[in-house]
Amino acid sequence: MQGVGVRGGDAVISIASLSKRFPNGTLAVDKVSFDVPAGQVVGLLGLSGSGKSTLMRLVNGLHKPTGGHVSVLGRVVDECRSAELRVLRRDIGFIFQQFGLVGRMTCIENVLVGSLGRLRGPRLGVRSYPKALRTQALENLERVGLLAQAFQRADTLSGGQMQRVAIARSLMQQPKVLLADEPVASLDPESSVQVLDLISRIAREDNMTVLCSLHQVELAIGRTDRLIGLRDGQLILDRLTAGADQAEIMALYRRTGTAQSVETRVNQLA
Repeated sequence: MQGVGVRGGDAVISIASLSKRFPNGTLAVDKVSFDVPAGQVVGLLGLSGSGKSTLMRLVNGLHKPTGGHVSVLGRVVDECRSAELRVLRRDIGFIFQQFGLVGRMTCIENVLVGSLGRLRGPRLGVRSYPKALRTQALENLERVGLLAQAFQRADTLSGGQMQRVAIARSLMQQPKVLLADEPVASLDPESSVQVLDLISRIAREDNMTVLCSLHQVELAIGRTDRLIGLRDGQLILDRLTAGADQAEIMALYRRTGTAQSVETRVNQLA
């Protein structure tokens, strides 16, 4: 399939014939290839089990490929040793579906955890972090609209607020690449829109390269530059969002009843 990214040295993320087969025989990713240039926001679409989460973990080095290669910021991820991978991950933010916050800690404490990769030794309490990082944490909470909740326990927040804290935490890394694995799957529709609008805005302000996996194609419209679609581990869609063909999108959701439901939601946006 002809992609819409860039080739060679201009790619921030470069994926070449990437495959992942698990020990039980499941082929989760099957010879996937695409490149992502700096500053592009990519929506990764597909049904549950299509290979989206596995692909994200391959990009971040959480899984080792069984075939092909993935490069991020010029480094071949699957060839990195542990120490090299730790250094590379400082430039890669990762937002999880389940937030990954410590409920008994305040919002600012959770956000400061995002800076630990650049510090030596463990930290206990807000004041154990350098003043510059404390200031940065407050600035990032302000960016996500939660400055007033900085010293509130994380477990008192709504789901949408928790995900915004997780975004602020990832910003502490000052990442060049942001991976968001189903970041709104646990949220209500209103919070989902707010979180994705926030990710899209910050990506454009910071010129971050973003790979964001989603079930809901309608949420990707207007918030991404490009759509990449997986089905059964294979790449079957790679189009600029503005020019994506509805029939191609429907092919991602071929299970009985699913494609019709998606088509209805997409038509409502037309």
